[in-house]
Amino acid sequence: MHPLDKLAWTALTSRQAHLAEGGPLARRFRTDIGPFAACAEPSHEAVNALAELIPEDGDISLLEPAPPAPPPGVALSLSAPGLQMVWKDFAPAARPFQIETLRDADAAEMLELALLTKPGPFRARTHTLGRFVGIRDGGKLVAMAGERLQIEGFVEISGVCTHPDYRGRGYGAALMRHVGARIIADGETPFLHTYANNTGAIALYQSLGFATRREVTHAVWRRA
Repeated sequence: MHPLDKLAWTALTSRQAHLAEGGPLARRFRTDIGPFAACAEPSHEAVNALAELIPEDGDISLLEPAPPAPPPGVALSLSAPGLQMVWKDFAPAARPFQIETLRDADAAEMLELALLTKPGPFRARTHTLGRFVGIRDGGKLVAMAGERLQIEGFVEISGVCTHPDYRGRGYGAALMRHVGARIIADGETPFLHTYANNTGAIALYQSLGFATRREVTHAVWRRA
């Protein structure tokens, strides 16, 4: 099995285990970090253990080639096809921008931008999953990108978003190149996820040197 096929479980039991909740059969990220969760195996016991990690007033997200069916008492609120894309060769940057490192002090601005643009699940402490960078205009954060799931040899680019008033300027592509180049400099491979029907994003990622590795499903579980 390719290491990216069991991505969330591997991340939650290796590099990002310090951010996890759960036990030997199922784990999830802390609720203030994100909804991603996984179980160790498709057994009845493991799937039930995964269901027990659903917050009373929230949900969990499964991101894998074939998520297990939800057990009794759990509702499937979303099941959407997606693509897992892996970097092959970055195209050279066309325009330089002033890119800055984002830190804990920027967390409120990052969350505000993510809630406005909805690049994917993003919560108060999502930025602690990896290194984030951004572009400002007059001190205002108008675009950002960073890292999410991490396993040995692979780091996910995520949280890529641009304020609606600043789109079309190449900020997203520049930030992705910056984040990706740093991952490559560390001797690892960038990858990302996108919904299969997001043709605009897929075209952008392909232009940046990413190629589809395989299909995945984003499943969201809630308590019934």
